[in-house]
Amino acid sequence: MPPLRTMSLHEIMSRWPGTIRVFVDHGLHSVGCPIARFNRLAAAAREHRQDLAGLQRAVEAAIAADEASPAAPAADRRRSAAGGAGP
Repeated sequence: MPPLRTMSLHEIMSRWPGTIRVFVDHGLHSVGCPIARFNRLAAAAREHRQDLAGLQRAVEAAIAADEASPAAPAADRRRSAAGGAGP
């Protein structure tokens, strides 16, 4: 895993979608924000008056959960997106 301090919030949320809930729960409304492409975790924590260490631990826990949970195969995602119809 690349160091979180070098990644933008957008990169973190894109790579590990489970982190989105962490950002929302901590009051960082970074989802869909154009600044998320440039903002880093430390800057976002400072701007939103969040404890960086606590935020980073929560993000790391969400990443670990994402990596431990296997993603659904692409075919399954297509079926569910198509309302249950097979490919």
